[in-house]
Amino acid sequence: MDIEQFIAQSQGEWRSMRSGHSLAFQQFEQVLSKIKIELLSLEDPSVLDLLESNTNIRNQPTSPFKIEWEAESDWEPNDESSVASGISILIPFPCTPTKGIILRSLGYAEAIKALTNYSFLSDGTLTLSTKYHNTIAEERIWFANSNLRCRSSILRTSKGSGILQTSFASEVRRLNS
Repeated sequence: MDIEQFIAQSQGEWRSMRSGHSLAFQQFEQVLSKIKIELLSLEDPSVLDLLESNTNIRNQPTSPFKIEWEAESDWEPNDESSVASGISILIPFPCTPTKGIILRSLGYAEAIKALTNYSFLSDGTLTLSTKYHNTIAEERIWFANSNLRCRSSILRTSKGSGILQTSFASEVRRLNS
């Protein structure tokens, strides 16, 4: 598996159910989400803007993509109709066929631009590690079959010594009839 294959296999609309455990707040959370993953052109204005904002990466970008989401959580403060949503542009920069860096317009753990190190395990699992200002996010994403993805994550303190949150999500592709 390489990043281009993984992104191509991830394109489409997904329904996600995520269970999270916030150790810091001793709280369990269930999140239902709609996720759309779309391949973008290297000439797309949003891709060009993100590329211009970061001149530190020397590798060639490939397969930029956009993730859009809408999420409903059972942990929203007193507002059952509250929906969190967002868009993130991601641009991979492969270093080898199985490792590289992803530039994110919006991070997973903190709402800031971020650089993520990625690698693939021998079974095709994508591993991601992102250091933010206050946290470190470690994620694993794998395909159980072509229409079912699984994702686990751990959020650690910025020094990596304490675990703040864990989660597991199953994501089912929406098929057109």
